[in-house]
Amino acid sequence: MRFILAPPALTFPPCSAGFSIMEIAELFVRRRLMSAEQCETVRRQINGKRFDQAVIELGMVAEDDALKAFADELGMRYVELDEIKVDRELISLFPTSAIFRHTALPIARVNGRVEVAVADAFDLEALDELSALSGLRLEPVLARRADLDRLIKQSLGVGGDTITELVKQKTDEDDQYLAEAARADGELAEQAQQASVIRLVNQVLLEALEQKSSDVHIEPSERGLIIRYRVDGLLRVQPVPPEINQFSAAIVTRLKIMSRLNIAEKRLPQDGRIELKVAGRDIDVRVSIIPMLHGEGIVLRILDKGRMVFNLKGMGMPPEIYSDFHELITLPHGILLVTGPTGSGKTTTLYSALAEIRDPTVKIITVEDPVEYQLEGINQIQVHSRIGLTFAAGLRSILRHDPDVILIGEIRDKETAEVAVQSSLTGHLVFSTLHTNDAASSFTRLVDMGVEPYLVASTVEGVMAQRLVRRLCKHCRQPYQPTADELPRDFPNKSPGTLYRQVGCRECGETGYSGRIGIYELLHTDERIRELCVERASSTRIHAHASKQGMLTLRQSGWRRVIDGTSSIEDILRTTKVDIPH
Repeated sequence: MRFILAPPALTFPPCSAGFSIMEIAELFVRRRLMSAEQCETVRRQINGKRFDQAVIELGMVAEDDALKAFADELGMRYVELDEIKVDRELISLFPTSAIFRHTALPIARVNGRVEVAVADAFDLEALDELSALSGLRLEPVLARRADLDRLIKQSLGVGGDTITELVKQKTDEDDQYLAEAARADGELAEQAQQASVIRLVNQVLLEALEQKSSDVHIEPSERGLIIRYRVDGLLRVQPVPPEINQFSAAIVTRLKIMSRLNIAEKRLPQDGRIELKVAGRDIDVRVSIIPMLHGEGIVLRILDKGRMVFNLKGMGMPPEIYSDFHELITLPHGILLVTGPTGSGKTTTLYSALAEIRDPTVKIITVEDPVEYQLEGINQIQVHSRIGLTFAAGLRSILRHDPDVILIGEIRDKETAEVAVQSSLTGHLVFSTLHTNDAASSFTRLVDMGVEPYLVASTVEGVMAQRLVRRLCKHCRQPYQPTADELPRDFPNKSPGTLYRQVGCRECGETGYSGRIGIYELLHTDERIRELCVERASSTRIHAHASKQGMLTLRQSGWRRVIDGTSSIEDILRTTKVDIPH
């Protein structure tokens, strides 16, 4: 079953302030935001949309420029919400549902009136309703819709309007209902299927997609339910209404139902999967549920299939690393490993490598747990450990399918490692991932698993270690000239000239970063490394030899990102460690 999540409509209500299309067009021309010819072209194409909405969507007029024009024309005030400190006592005087429905936020008391920030100068209905419900005199001010939406969620929490509705239902029906439902799986399942609970879970997922998060952590604690989103590799606490704690059991049950898990099982870990369709995009969500001290904790790994592009050249590898890596992935046989911690982009690198060598003359088979993305022209096998289809068992079977290239999702144990080695010895090119901190440690890790050193030495052709570092936001990054004292002691140039640091703006959510890019360490196995491996040499000695031969380390690759203005010193220090002198 595929669940379709409908994002909230972001359309403006019909104009009701007496402004015609012609009057709005004339205003934009007078303010030099558009030419008369552009206005006429848009007017012919708007198909019933508001003129101002159409030009903002087309990117012809910036939203803040349009709002400032309306503010001047109507005698209103335009505000930057970044400078606003929310008065929670004031907000409490207004119904949460109305604030969310109209995207209108009370921000201050001024001369006996309450200023309400709105994104639409013509939405008189919103002000009328808020005034009638609160009994207060209101004065509208204009603000960007995205800023308003963000500040409302920060102030009232994601799904604040839905939580309010659920609390009302609970009070109206029975104050003891939830406590009883938590003890009765049938009633709890029924509650989890209520429209309000479904909408609440959908809002949590949609907000995660909007923030481009890779994971959602729903964590029970002594103080209540905590929701955190992992964005660009770092976790952010998501504001939620405190009343959400009353519905934590229903949220967990709803997610179990969506991922087809056993709602009655609360003592054992469970793993599942949810397929979503959002705005025409296919979203795959991997669900992991683990019993914890204060309830069941959930982690949702979000895989946005529509935004994934597997292009090795587009991954940002330095030209020399791309050239060497391409040489490795076109070898006739051997093992190529990609290493790094969880979430470092290993699978993306391997999928991109497969996409690079994919050809009708080459048979490629993968064994994965789970299959994260479906690749056309590649045969993919899903591991099912419960029925005996492990990595090792799958590998033994696919060797009879005459593959040229094999991808093993991860080498986790001796059995899988030995089958991978045997596969490479029988003329197959094997790709896989391994959890090690650097490239050199892969050799010692395989030996520690129990594989004979001479087999590791003769089969492993290369190892790529990688990390993902955050990109500086191009809208707000700040150039500066660092002094020698400000630079880390291992920085390659004590007079690097202009570097950049993070600042924070509305485009990047005040973090200073937007997106991530890879840093890479590629170890190409030579005869000396094979000898060191047979001698059971330490990873430090292998790393030292590779560095002397010109291997670019993760730390050095990171400093290149700093020098070219892509990332910051702080993020490289957070992601990598100092190279061991040799």
